[in-house]
Amino acid sequence: MAMTIHLRADGVSLLLTTDGGLPEVKHWGADLGPVTADDAAALFRAAGYTAEHNAILAPLRVGIVPEARHGWMGTPGLVGSRGGRGWTPAWRLTGTTFDGRALADGFAEEGPGALEFSATADDAGLALALRVELLPTGLVRAQATVTNTADDEYSVDQLALAMPVPKRATEVLDFGGRWASERVPQRFDLTIGTHRREGRRGRTGHDAAYVLHVGERGFGYDSGEIWAVHTAWSGNHLHYAEQVMPGVQVIGGGELLLPGEGRLAAGASYTSPWVYFNHAVGLDPQAWRFHRHLRSLPVHPDTPRPVTLNSWEAVYFDHDAEHLRRLVDRAAEVGVERFVLDDGWFGARRSDAAGLGDWVVSADAHPEGLHPLVSHVRGRGMQFGLWFEPEMVNPDSDLAREHPEWILQPEGRLPGEWRNQQVLNLAIDGAYRHVRDQVSAILAEYAVDYVKWDHNRDLVDAGSALDDGRPGVSAQTRAFYRLLDELRERHPDTEFESCSSGGARIDLEVLERVERVWVSDNIDPHSRQRMLWWTGQLLPLELMGSHIASGTSHTTGRSHTIEYRAATALFGHLGIEWDLTKATEEELAALRLAVGLYKEVRGLLHTGRVVRVDMGSPHLYLKGVVSPERALFSFAVIDEPMMPELGEIRLPGLEPESRYRVSLVGLGHELGVMTGRQLATVGIRLAGRFPEVALLIDVARV
Repeated sequence: MAMTIHLRADGVSLLLTTDGGLPEVKHWGADLGPVTADDAAALFRAAGYTAEHNAILAPLRVGIVPEARHGWMGTPGLVGSRGGRGWTPAWRLTGTTFDGRALADGFAEEGPGALEFSATADDAGLALALRVELLPTGLVRAQATVTNTADDEYSVDQLALAMPVPKRATEVLDFGGRWASERVPQRFDLTIGTHRREGRRGRTGHDAAYVLHVGERGFGYDSGEIWAVHTAWSGNHLHYAEQVMPGVQVIGGGELLLPGEGRLAAGASYTSPWVYFNHAVGLDPQAWRFHRHLRSLPVHPDTPRPVTLNSWEAVYFDHDAEHLRRLVDRAAEVGVERFVLDDGWFGARRSDAAGLGDWVVSADAHPEGLHPLVSHVRGRGMQFGLWFEPEMVNPDSDLAREHPEWILQPEGRLPGEWRNQQVLNLAIDGAYRHVRDQVSAILAEYAVDYVKWDHNRDLVDAGSALDDGRPGVSAQTRAFYRLLDELRERHPDTEFESCSSGGARIDLEVLERVERVWVSDNIDPHSRQRMLWWTGQLLPLELMGSHIASGTSHTTGRSHTIEYRAATALFGHLGIEWDLTKATEEELAALRLAVGLYKEVRGLLHTGRVVRVDMGSPHLYLKGVVSPERALFSFAVIDEPMMPELGEIRLPGLEPESRYRVSLVGLGHELGVMTGRQLATVGIRLAGRFPEVALLIDVARV
């Protein structure tokens, strides 16, 4: 079965060929234009490989599931065996379809759509289904399923998917970080060998690679060809960039399986996560592809993102009824549209040492249940939201005392406690039903509009007590997805947020199920300027929870003006994390202005296109959201710049020949009328600014 297939969408081409085995990618990147069979053959000849001395005497083939039997000496796609046998399958293609239509031998050119390849390896007793999609956004995503067709057990140790990148891609950009400092960029040369980023935390992680980019030297926000990979998985996972002799380069990813997690009995299957591949010229166009994809999902919110007040930094575990009522009243007075009651409303949860797992309203904290508070919230015209941490359990809880075997643990010992809690094994049916039914009952009784779903520890030593202590992270991750899917089905009017000690569970798989993420537990604007900037490499603004903190940050201890806090938080899904009962009249007046501005511009911020400008200094952040009619830019000075005069501030992304009126928001200062081309080429001039200030620049077409 020999065929060549060319897919095209939104400036991207994907050209694959197969001679009867698994498909090989001949080109993934910029659009090739219409391609004929003769064109394809010529392209293949031009890309021919001359064998070097002491090398395999055959062309090196790099497939989406790379195979060592074709001379590939880098990371293999499938790693597994049947007790040492069947470890190098000889795959034979048995069928290919495009959007369900069978493809025959020869050449085919199509638009966006889904290719499905079926293959068997009789020598290894395996079958493989490989799905490759070119989405209308130009994103490519791939997923594979391996099935054990023999009678004895087969163990999958790794199933990673990869795509080739050209040799002109010489620099890597990915991310690190920690709690309260997520998505710290790191950039370096791609050299011979493998840059392998393993996430072993049982969740996406504060230090996740997030999106791994490989691009032309010096690539920036609007220049340089870039190829990127993102593994859409909320458990243990893998990203890698690799260069092997004779200079072939790939990027790839997949689930990171712990020992024994990929055991397949006769007839059983293992399916990899979706791995997304993104090609564009510039980091901003790459981000736009992800944003357009997320905005196309059924789960994506289609209503204005309500201003939210979350109670955590206002009251912590002190759920005094009168204090909460006054907080609700103050929230309503400044224009809040959703009130969220955070941790402390359930079980024996008077601190973080007890109560997790007992999802019933605390008679101590709320003697009349939550109905009085919910009624007061709704009476002030606001939605009601509630915090849960469904995957966790405190040892000091009724649940843990009754079912200690439901805690994820290796054989013979409990993992070390983390924030006084352990992980509940949702792969156990009884534990799963306990959480599902208790959470569902609360959502039904109080008609909860919004759930803040938290996850406050890594999965360390996460074994299953009911499976001889074998690793249980993979099964836990799939059970989490199933639980969230089932709760969404039961409560279709409830929105969900992915929170995980802040931003430790943000990936494209969990984003199939939630309307928002919590970017970080750190809402200090000095830190949030960077975190919002780089979280936006994957997420559009409307998915990023972005709150105005109290004057002194609870996480860093730094103090900032309300104008700086509000201008920073504006570029996201706006909220407030502050005990407003202690705010001054001046602060409340400033909050009303900020909330009013957000309501005015959220239609732009949450549908427009994000642009970022490299100011040549780590202390200066210039970004904007543009549409044909209007744009809003933020210029932030987070530390004292070297030069007192900041020079030209370019404002790109506007219609070149249209004319725009430019003004500084809140200062009553109009800078004049200019064309989009003039603003992108020369821009405006701003005098020097003190550090820790953000100016908002309004650009409106005239």
